[in-house]
Amino acid sequence: MHPYFYSFQEFIAMGKHGAYVWSSWGITVLAVVGFILYSLSQRRRLIKELKIQHARQQQRKQSIDHK
Repeated sequence: MHPYFYSFQEFIAMGKHGAYVWSSWGITVLAVVGFILYSLSQRRRLIKELKIQHARQQQRKQSIDHK
């Protein structure tokens, strides 16, 4: 079995396609990380909104019970 790349520099160059290969990897990683961060922020926002909605419902319930 013969290795395709004999040095780290050859691996980075990817047979003169290194710029395309590594930029594709970079864009993909950025997109995945961006999606994860966006999803986490949306989750936090939704939980906050649900807590506010729950508090309003409890407040309405208490005001109706006191009448």
